[in-house]
Amino acid sequence: MVAGTLDGFDVANVEAWLVTVAAVRAPFAWGQLAGGHSNLTYSIRDGAGREFVIRRPPLGHLLPKAHDMWREYRIIEALWPTDVPVPQPVAYCDDRAVAETHFYVMGRSSGKALHSATSVAGWLDVSARRRAADEFVEVLAALHCIEPDAVGLGDLGRPTGYAARQIRTWHSSWVSQVENAGYDDSRADELHAVLSARMPADGAARVVHGDFGPHNALFRRTGEISAVLDWEIATLGDPLADLAYVVNAWVGPNDELVDVHDPLTRLPGFPSRDRVIDRYVELTGSDVSSLPYYRVFSFWRRACILQGVYARYRTGQKKSNGFDLDGFRARISALLGAAVELVEKIP
Repeated sequence: MVAGTLDGFDVANVEAWLVTVAAVRAPFAWGQLAGGHSNLTYSIRDGAGREFVIRRPPLGHLLPKAHDMWREYRIIEALWPTDVPVPQPVAYCDDRAVAETHFYVMGRSSGKALHSATSVAGWLDVSARRRAADEFVEVLAALHCIEPDAVGLGDLGRPTGYAARQIRTWHSSWVSQVENAGYDDSRADELHAVLSARMPADGAARVVHGDFGPHNALFRRTGEISAVLDWEIATLGDPLADLAYVVNAWVGPNDELVDVHDPLTRLPGFPSRDRVIDRYVELTGSDVSSLPYYRVFSFWRRACILQGVYARYRTGQKKSNGFDLDGFRARISALLGAAVELVEKIP
């Protein structure tokens, strides 16, 4: 049982609110969930042993529209009845009498997020890894086969101009965080210019997760996915952006490591990057000729995202005790380098 105030929450206020909106009962036990550099996330267990997860934005000043909890909650709620596994939505709150910012509560799903080969080795045997890889691509394909209007997400974003908006948004993010980060890199601007000039034509708009990876999915020991997490930056756009993000991180034995440590996809049981792409095409019928463009975009966007996180560490919005800031900055540089190397492959 936790009393008083946790980072970001007045416990008594939230517990009283939760009793009014969900079939829960006291006493409650809270615990902080590890992982990620972004939203504050806690587990809550009620008196009947039911488990929930509560999420709110990070502390401190945030960029406009960043860490939109309502956006994430409404996506989970819309996808809950579909073939895309998500946590069960419980309730959303935007009442300042309850908390200083908006937040939401969802059911806690079983399974384990896979961040590295080490995390996989003790969780999935070789046959389960094969199933996990198959399921991972199948879930991504299922997401991209959903017509947004059919699940009430047709207004999640504009159906055209995805690449242009993303490029504008993330370049603006980079520029706005240069001072707080104490770090700039001319390659960020150069890649912005390339991506702006060589944009592919719009494809069919689908829900694009934006951070689809094994680290944002919960895998059972059988290899099945119980839930895909972290939908806060999802929007409507070209699904190849998601696929590019996946294949950039799908590191094989002969691939250079970029922003990936101890890659799980090098373990026995995981297919090659080419097989992942082929399987996605089999399931969706997609034309992937623009994939090199989106691979460049994905590395560049990831660098922009990490620069914002780096800035929050440097300004004290996130605790940096024991955190390797120099290593984090090197990751940003490596991502920009990887994007530059792929530019020549853009059709």
